[in-house]
This record gives sequence, C-alpha cells and structure tokens, in this order.
Amino acid sequence: MEVGLFIPCYMDALEPEVGISTLKLLERFDINVTYPFDQTCCGQPMTNTGCHTEAAETEKLFVKNFSQFDYIVMPSGSCTNQVRHHFDAIKQTDEVQHVRNNTYDLVEFLHDILKVEDFPWASFSHKVAIHYNCNALRGLRHASMSERREPFFSKPKDLLSKVKGIEFVDLERPDECCGFGGTFSVFEEGVSAKMGQDKVMDQHRSGAEYVISADSSCLMHQKGCAMRMGVDLKYAHIAQILNGDLS
Repeated sequence: MEVGLFIPCYMDALEPEVGISTLKLLERFDINVTYPFDQTCCGQPMTNTGCHTEAAETEKLFVKNFSQFDYIVMPSGSCTNQVRHHFDAIKQTDEVQHVRNNTYDLVEFLHDILKVEDFPWASFSHKVAIHYNCNALRGLRHASMSERREPFFSKPKDLLSKVKGIEFVDLERPDECCGFGGTFSVFEEGVSAKMGQDKVMDQHRSGAEYVISADSSCLMHQKGCAMRMGVDLKYAHIAQILNGDLS
C-alpha cells in the first residue's frame, strides 16, 4: 500500500509535532508512507472565502503531488472535506477523481480502511472530551449528528476507546461549532470568539482534563480561548494519543 501524507499548512507552521505523530503512527502499520516535499495548501482558505477560481492552481499542485498514491491521508477532517467535496476549480480528469475518491483523514483511514483494533503502545489515563470539527462531523460523518436524531456512533471514540486508561466525559452540546471556521474567525472575530468561549465552558463543566480532536485548527482556537479565560484545560490531536506520544 502506497500512502501519500499531506500535512495542513497551519499544522506545518504551528504544530509540526502532530504531523510527526501522524507519520509515526501510520508507519507502525507497515505502510509505505511518502511525504511530497513541494506540497503546499489544499486550497480551503480560498474556497472558504468564496474565491473558488483562485484555488485552481493550488488544487492542480495537490493533484500533481498525490495522484500516484493508493491513498492520500491527512490529520485534518476539514482539509479532507475540502479535497473530497470542493475540488471543483479544475477540470475533473481521471487523476483528479482518483485523488478526490481516495483522500481520507486519519480517523477514517484507521477506522474504515485499516480497521485497527488495538493500539497496544498507547496509554492515556485522563478524563477526555471529544471535539468534532464541523467538516469532519457533517462532511465526513465522523460521528452521529444531533439534528438528524440518528443512533449514536463515533469513529474517534471507537479508536480512542482502544487506548488503555482513557475515560470519556460527555459535553452538553457535543456537535456545536467552536467558532473557528477558517476565515470566519478573521471576518467575524467577535462571533467566533464568543462561540469559542461557549465551547470551552461546556468542556470545563464536563470535568474533562483533555479535549481531543482530529483537527488542530479547532483545537488551536479553543486553546487560545481557554488561555484568555483562565480555564485549565489541555488540548491534543488524536494522532498524539493513538501514537502514545502523550500519557
């Protein structure tokens, strides 16, 4: 199995340790992982802002970098959703369709493709709340959505439950947006900050020690809100937990 690893641009700049955890975790399963060094952005910031045409060159580069792989894996539900559902600025060639159809975020890849049943190297004896990024939840179906009144399921929780010592706590509003929203947090700063504060207080009331998510972008926003509010919460990407980098 040949896997191309994509690391989101914000993660590369601000949380490279999550990218390293992702690479090491994938390599534990004897996968041939390649990181194309001339990768840049997936184009989501342009599409988020309505600048679809401007995303074309970024999309072309992404396809050029990753079309030769069996799977493209990335530790980001929002970037995965962008590639799978919004790569529309370029001609839909066979290569483009291959990339769109075979791009998975880390949670999906471990849960649906590899069907991992155990993480024997990982232990995490803490109370954990799970945050679901909106794109991962509603675009990739990481978990059930309250507005659909459907039976509960959670792929991140399924994976984390295989880690020794972990204890889950429930949020009052588990699938409510935290307010990051990419460029939304820039153009609607006040609304974004208030939504983040509401999310942090929900997490704090739950008794969680850590908040775990498959998206560092949301976690960075929530961590910033928590720090400014003086709330003692820790935030970590699911790759760090599953790879045993935090304990």
